[in-house]
Amino acid sequence: MPTYDFICNDCKEKFDVFLSFSEYGKKPVICAHCGSKNVRRRMTKVRIAKSEESRMESMVDPSALEGMEDDPKALGKMMKKMGKEMGEEMPPEFDDVVDRLEAGQSPEEIEAAHPDLGAGAGGGDDDL
Repeated sequence: MPTYDFICNDCKEKFDVFLSFSEYGKKPVICAHCGSKNVRRRMTKVRIAKSEESRMESMVDPSALEGMEDDPKALGKMMKKMGKEMGEEMPPEFDDVVDRLEAGQSPEEIEAAHPDLGAGAGGGDDDL
């Protein structure tokens, strides 16, 4: 049975009511706190499930990527946002890279300090 959120116009208290679809709009709703019939439906936030692809698209505007290779702090900020949006546990190395970028360290400096970070990621001649 769905839960509907209401607010009392008299006592200003919020409360929930369980109503079937057939009862909604027909069965009178009474404030659970003061017994008043002077209530109104309260609209609550709606959550929308997104695919991984649509989450990624909404995170990064392709035009915002232009010139980011010259701005490590902006790159770090974007990577942190993407990591949170993914909803998955990221490896500690990810946090280290993001922290270094946000501190202003260039990707080249980070790669020089951690040459093994890209190992096994695919795309290189080592995988042949």
